[in-house]
Amino acid sequence: MTGPQTPVHGTWEPAPAARWEDAFLTGNGRHGALVSGDPNDDRVIVTHHTLVRPNGAEHARPPELAAELPALQDRLLAGDLTAAEEFTDGRPLQWVQPFHPAFQLRLRRPAGTADGYRRSVDFTTGETRAECAGWTSRVFVSRADDVIVQYVTGPALTLGICLDHHLPGAPKHLGVGHGALLTPEGAVLSLRARYPGGDRAYTGVTLVAVTGGTTTLTPPAATVEGADAVLLLTRVRRHTGELDVAAETRALRDLLTAPGRPCVEPATPAGRPYDDPATAPGRSYDDLLDRHLAAHRTAYTRVTLDLHADPAERALPGSALLARPRNTALLERLFAAGRYHLLSSSGLNPPRLTGLWTGEWDTAWSGAFTTDANLNLQTASAAAAALPEVTEALAALIHRQLDDWRDNARAVFGARGVVAPAHTDGESGHAYHFSRAYPLHLWTAGADWLLKPLVDHDETYGTQDPRTTAALEQVALFYEDFLTRTDDDGRLVVVPSYSPENRPAGGSWGAIDAAMDLSAARHALHTAADRHPDRAGHWRALADRLPPHRINDDGALAEWARPGLDDTYDHRHLSHLYGVWPLDEINPYDTPDLAKAAHRALELRGRENDSAHGHLHQALIAARLRDPGHVARALHSVLDGDYFHASLMSAHYPGRDVYNADAAHTLPTVIIEMLVHSTPGRLVLLPALPETCPSGELRGIRTRCGAELDLAWDPVGATARLRPHRTHRIELRTSSGVRPLDLVAGEDRVLTLTT
Repeated sequence: MTGPQTPVHGTWEPAPAARWEDAFLTGNGRHGALVSGDPNDDRVIVTHHTLVRPNGAEHARPPELAAELPALQDRLLAGDLTAAEEFTDGRPLQWVQPFHPAFQLRLRRPAGTADGYRRSVDFTTGETRAECAGWTSRVFVSRADDVIVQYVTGPALTLGICLDHHLPGAPKHLGVGHGALLTPEGAVLSLRARYPGGDRAYTGVTLVAVTGGTTTLTPPAATVEGADAVLLLTRVRRHTGELDVAAETRALRDLLTAPGRPCVEPATPAGRPYDDPATAPGRSYDDLLDRHLAAHRTAYTRVTLDLHADPAERALPGSALLARPRNTALLERLFAAGRYHLLSSSGLNPPRLTGLWTGEWDTAWSGAFTTDANLNLQTASAAAAALPEVTEALAALIHRQLDDWRDNARAVFGARGVVAPAHTDGESGHAYHFSRAYPLHLWTAGADWLLKPLVDHDETYGTQDPRTTAALEQVALFYEDFLTRTDDDGRLVVVPSYSPENRPAGGSWGAIDAAMDLSAARHALHTAADRHPDRAGHWRALADRLPPHRINDDGALAEWARPGLDDTYDHRHLSHLYGVWPLDEINPYDTPDLAKAAHRALELRGRENDSAHGHLHQALIAARLRDPGHVARALHSVLDGDYFHASLMSAHYPGRDVYNADAAHTLPTVIIEMLVHSTPGRLVLLPALPETCPSGELRGIRTRCGAELDLAWDPVGATARLRPHRTHRIELRTSSGVRPLDLVAGEDRVLTLTT
């Protein structure tokens, strides 16, 4: 934790977490840990991105409907707007495999005093810490060694240690087996859980290394008495058949042996480990932490936000700050926490609906990766907030599933190329989660939205990832085959078309020419053309034949460009404003009339069920449309609505209802967008600064015009320092107007602005 005179890069609480939702979080993008910090019953809930419970979806395929597509298109174009309700193979709604926790690592000790108790998490290190009356527990998840590390110290420690699978919602017929064995270090504990009805399982192994005292077994637990310190290393593997626990144990023991220093067996009997930690072979806790910091700290510290908050408020625990929702110290800490949690949950996969964490098996909406808004919002800051680790995690998920996306295009649409699913568990990319009210198999815009952060990354760093280039070609090939029907004016028609997760007023779910589908098709074809000059002319011509957006009788950008499809305004999703955010298709500078209509649509949009992602999506669109008042109102809806737990992880609904990472991970994007917006050829400074943030500093931001940016502002003016890494001329827009700006690689530019 930093001092009270600078922004706080962490948070703390004066009491242990009574609910798992309030547990402090740490993770490395594979393993996660929820740490309660209870000195008498310390519970560390262990999670892993691969832990999804088989429910039959592992065998699900997309519906084979391509042969019926022409008839559906004929009916829709003829005016039968209920036709898509029959475009199904009759299956019931199938959820993806649900995400779940592995177990909790429990450390019980005799009841003692809790004088001077404090628990904290340091965002710069990823380490949680709890301490009182001489007892200390420290936990982090190593990015270097992919292991959960816990270190407990105190006078004459007596601990009962076990791996406990009894967490809320655990299946009754989960086949659980335990193992316990004394080792030269202390002990090794294992837990194997086999899912009902198959051979899939997961196994957790914890190595217990004890300094001083004695270790005995009380299966399935171990008991440590009179120790000075206990170091625990934990890993989880999901597998079929049996896992070689002995091999896993050797791998964990190897982590305690520094390179070139072979482990020397102690002369003392098993159960009596090294008395002097200074003479014990191998790495200490601090050694393991140092190895981790090279990756974690480097990533986290790239970007900082300072809103010049009151030092007394910065010193408050997180729960006390949350009770003061209108102070800038809370915004500072939520920005820091959002980047920390986003980084910590991104590695093997990007964040799920719950990030990388859950304390129960019944995760809402299966704890899936939901790609028609949620995942997209959570990862949107990756390029600007200097977290390429998040982009790479998203890319890893996409590229693992491209073959499944091809199956979706072929099965549903009879097309080449790819179509992304609206839900995935991280294993399958097949589109099988759909129903009459949610015909998600008809949604064709997903691939463009998912690839957008990868394109942003390339624009930011001046690179072209060949994997992204190849994927863009696949999206363009889909549109080549799919966009074949025309209207009376010869315009191409997107039919069927779906605007997640809404429907026209008085109409049915499957429709024609949803604004999002039009924007996505145009963007995908033009972006693919930019990278494939041999096909560029054809793809751009195809994009140009799509119909324009429609402005409805309310003066608002219509959610469906097809005349006669009226808007349903009270909805959490803002799919039709996809052209405003995250795309740059509609903006106040190049398309002022469409921007005015988009702003009217934003004003008319309701709150529906107060989903957190809906509020922050509104804030992002308002920032692009230069409306600081709407940005502030949307932010306040979340900050005033009790969406954040003491852990600073968020909920989906007000009153901390349904653990969900959308608000936590999206809020940093909102703050960045209200201060800076960039495209490859344009930089906009302070486009939507609310009155509630009169001064501050944002440092380390990356821009798509190829320059790193530090920005400082106050009520009088602003200063921007640009560090370009490529040479070109861009357009600079500020409150003073517009002018050209020449950037030269390696030459800093300092801009002084009036506000």
